[in-house]
Amino acid sequence: MLPASAGAGGWRPRRFPLATPRRAAAGAPRLATARPPRAFGLAPRSTLDQDGFPALSELPDPTAARPVRRFRVPAELSGTRLDRVLAALCVDVSRSRLKAAILSGGVRLEGVPVDRPGLPVEGQAELEVDEGSLAPRMRVGRQTLEFAVLHEDEHLAVISKPAGMLSHPTPTARGGTVSELAAARWGELPTLQGADRPGVVHRLDAGTSGVMVIGRSAPAFADLMRQFRERSVEKTYLAAVWGEPRFDTGWIEAPIARSTSVPNRMDVVAPGEGRTAATWYEVRERFQVAALVECSPRSGRTHQIRVHLHSIGHPLLGDPIYKRRGGPPVRLPADAPLPRRQALHAHTLVFTHPASGKRLRFEAPLPPDMATLLDWLRRTYPGAGPGRGAESRSTVP
Repeated sequence: MLPASAGAGGWRPRRFPLATPRRAAAGAPRLATARPPRAFGLAPRSTLDQDGFPALSELPDPTAARPVRRFRVPAELSGTRLDRVLAALCVDVSRSRLKAAILSGGVRLEGVPVDRPGLPVEGQAELEVDEGSLAPRMRVGRQTLEFAVLHEDEHLAVISKPAGMLSHPTPTARGGTVSELAAARWGELPTLQGADRPGVVHRLDAGTSGVMVIGRSAPAFADLMRQFRERSVEKTYLAAVWGEPRFDTGWIEAPIARSTSVPNRMDVVAPGEGRTAATWYEVRERFQVAALVECSPRSGRTHQIRVHLHSIGHPLLGDPIYKRRGGPPVRLPADAPLPRRQALHAHTLVFTHPASGKRLRFEAPLPPDMATLLDWLRRTYPGAGPGRGAESRSTVP
């Protein structure tokens, strides 16, 4: 029921004033309150990112002139929310960064700082955006994580990367990455993949654990890159997924492209779009509510295994991005040791040694979080049985 108005005219919807460059008359509703300037011009917001790291910003020099973007709001956007106006004007900046810029005091309307993303703005109003407020915040990685060395010689090294470690620095994160730790351990390494990723021939997602190969000499690095490019490298992954796949084995062949609506996400797209991708899977164990699946990607697309398994209705347990619509198919007991990351582990890696020509196979043992999860599933669902993929293989620890 709508509230009745005290006046004779009945109920009327409340009207909100538009932010305007003109000075408001006495007694008119105030549009935005300018806050006193803070140290270095930044609001002291203490936040944590999605991985639990402190979100850090480099403080600009208060005496230095900061580059500013200036806009005049187009007439067709009059009455539109401030954050949406900025999204239309700053097409190279994500909406999340624009919102953060508003909240940090980096946006001014007619020279007055505004911190309300939903504030309506009027056409022809002047907007200023500090360039520094649009820069991504730098995250410092966990310095306590270390990789295990499975093999090393003068040409290459093979390591087991723990979950939570980046393969190389990114524009928003640095410190404690595989490439940085490798350079600290083995000295100068080839940079054929870029100056920011010395030694890194291929990468694993931060939340994925497992085996990686590091190139220590330029010839070995180039030869390993060739093997990956020609798809002669054999890779297998172990994944714990929600539900039980209908078939014990199968191909998932579906092209993958970057999502147009969700940042940092990839999607399966229609044939002819995106990049081709193929993944072979075998069910190793079945647990009624979940399954252990071995995957062998025949291509190396970003998030390939996670996207493909999600596309057939079996997303990875613990995956923060590729979740089942409507939530998990079953509610697990409160003591279920679900990992705090996607349950995906790069288990084996097979390649030809660039110098000796020998075919080598390396295996990274399951990390404690996945081993604990599998032990719990076996105890809690004892009636479950192995999949066809386990018939000719040793039992997974």
